[in-house]
Amino acid sequence: MQNPFRLEHDLLGERAVPAEAYWGIHSLRAQENFTVTGLPISVYPRLVEALAAVKEAAALANEELGLLSPEKARAIVAACREIRAGRLHDQFVVDVVQGGAGTSTNMNANEVVANRALELLGHAKGEYQHLHPNEDVNLSQSTNDVYPTAVRIAAIMSVHGLLQAAAVLQDAFAAKAFEFRDVLKMGRTQLQDAVPMTLGQEFSTYAVMLDEDRNRLAEAVELIHEINLGATAIGTGLNAPAGYAETARRHLSEITGLPLVTSPNLIEATQDCGAFVQLSGVLKRLAVKLSKTCNDLRLLSSGPRAGLNEINLPAVQAGSSIMPGKVNPVIPEVVNQVAFEVIGNDITITMAAEGGQLQLNAFEPVIQHALSKSITSLRAACLTLAERCVSGITANTEQLQATVRNSIGLATALNPHIGYTAATAIAQEALRTGRGVAELTLEKGLLPAERIAELLSPERLTGATPHRV
Repeated sequence: MQNPFRLEHDLLGERAVPAEAYWGIHSLRAQENFTVTGLPISVYPRLVEALAAVKEAAALANEELGLLSPEKARAIVAACREIRAGRLHDQFVVDVVQGGAGTSTNMNANEVVANRALELLGHAKGEYQHLHPNEDVNLSQSTNDVYPTAVRIAAIMSVHGLLQAAAVLQDAFAAKAFEFRDVLKMGRTQLQDAVPMTLGQEFSTYAVMLDEDRNRLAEAVELIHEINLGATAIGTGLNAPAGYAETARRHLSEITGLPLVTSPNLIEATQDCGAFVQLSGVLKRLAVKLSKTCNDLRLLSSGPRAGLNEINLPAVQAGSSIMPGKVNPVIPEVVNQVAFEVIGNDITITMAAEGGQLQLNAFEPVIQHALSKSITSLRAACLTLAERCVSGITANTEQLQATVRNSIGLATALNPHIGYTAATAIAQEALRTGRGVAELTLEKGLLPAERIAELLSPERLTGATPHRV
């Protein structure tokens, strides 16, 4: 009968590891030490794929520089390519939040790659005398350059997905802006009647805000392309051969398809998390804008009888277990909650970046965790809002027209022609009596009917200035 365990040892002693596990003793201890979130690093497949890409690039560089035999390099590369293709992700078992600046994640990757490479070479898992997790898979590397580089690659790939999702939402709002281009309504400031506009103009602002945030996000992610691979422990490159940093970067760029660059100062790059703070700040900006937009959608659709009732959101589920017929704006509500979480994640990333000491920031695991959550949740929120809400919004045209006709905000359009004092008096009387601004203006002989009609025409009220969508 086959032994269900194999024995492995480290500096603390010997432990039994499940025989079928691709992870080893270092991953075992990490699982025991870090039971914080209950989430293994495999929940972030981009990170797992990025770790495999770094290990593959390192093996190719080490082979090219004569440090690793072609046979070992081929096995490591093949194992890494399997992982990048989606295999063995369940073997990345350590908690996403961990002490040690990501050492447990790096060791988990070393062990999985080594044990799969051993199988490819015809050996059993754990027979490290043939190919070792540290001496071969981690050759010329340190956690302190592997982990930050992998986090950056994972972030870049994830942001690309977010940018695409935000574009889908932007297009959904732009389509509604076009659909509602001739629907007149009242604009509001401080929740009070202001001046008329079109519903299309209102929706165009949401599309433009997303376009601006997508541009800022694309700018911020450019900073993440600077890596410190080759820095090893603190940025001096100790134990990495001459030419390794550039050789490994070249291979990593070819593997990922990304225009990665090596930091001009690896000591600075190994301790500085400013690029993550910058990216998180832009994610927070996007979250704030999305939340404000969802606040508007909930307010504009409020009612339907006792609220503004200007637009209808698609009904996607029953709204109450006690109030029959009630439908809630659940899609904007869930996006609001995503935004709240992203804002909180930004605080976490800020404090973790600030908490670094001397030549290394030990808190990159929580930075990675918070950053990945923000990017993943925002992507899902954009797609959900576009597909489950915005694309199905309709306008209550009659309600919108009635609010314009009855609004004292029309007095603002007459102000330059009858004077502020007269316009104020008209507005006060209209508010007191419920009569229309146009009716009172004509009755008092302040302007002829033709002039009033011209000044209060939809084209005049909503302005001639073109609006970007």
